[in-house]
Amino acid sequence: MAEIGTRFSTEGLVIKEMNVGESDRLVTLFTRDYGILKAFASGAKSIKSKKGAATSLLTYSNFTIQRKKETLRITEASPIALFFGVGSDIETLSLSQYFCELAYRFGTTGTPNIEMLRLILNSLHFLTKEKRYSRLIKAITELRIAVLSGYSPNLVACKSCGKFEDDVMYFNVKDGSLCCSECEREDGTVAITLSQLSAMRHIVYSQFQKLYSFEISDTNADRLSDITSRYITLQSDQSFDTLNFYNSIKE
Repeated sequence: MAEIGTRFSTEGLVIKEMNVGESDRLVTLFTRDYGILKAFASGAKSIKSKKGAATSLLTYSNFTIQRKKETLRITEASPIALFFGVGSDIETLSLSQYFCELAYRFGTTGTPNIEMLRLILNSLHFLTKEKRYSRLIKAITELRIAVLSGYSPNLVACKSCGKFEDDVMYFNVKDGSLCCSECEREDGTVAITLSQLSAMRHIVYSQFQKLYSFEISDTNADRLSDITSRYITLQSDQSFDTLNFYNSIKE
């Protein structure tokens, strides 16, 4: 991180915002160079402020930041990309906020995590700009974040007999292992089709530039989304408020 008393510039996504007083804003940024940072944006709520749009939730911006003692203040900000605008629906907003909560929970403070930032930005793009099926983008984001955070499942083969695939395989959401239909299944296993297994393997093992380059049916994506939610929740032993809200409006 920059030395105390210095100014530094970086790009970052606003993943949290909180109003402070009548005109100021405290924002949490997922930055390219410094990971998770919290900074004040004085006067950002004023309609005349040039920092207002750039410090809004789900905006990726250029920031110039001044550090004094333990406080960071945004002195300049200009937007690069806005991922939520007028006319966007509540489901898209809630899922976008869930991606931000994942970034906050699994991102690092003070050190860069460029691959995770890239993942979040690309998922927001495919969700809000490309309008890809939302539950597929959700599953991709959850499972790849699990990989980046040290919770990668072992999807190579059945952990007992080594069979690569079967008509129906079983995935253990508790330990991330695979089991074929002929081997004894443990508590926590869920049945997955070959299409779902192929999608999971692609998400876990593909190079980033190919991560989003596959299609599955909406039915398979729905099933995959349910599984990845259970997996990342159990592996991280965390509850996500934004995920709970998203699930409530999907019901």
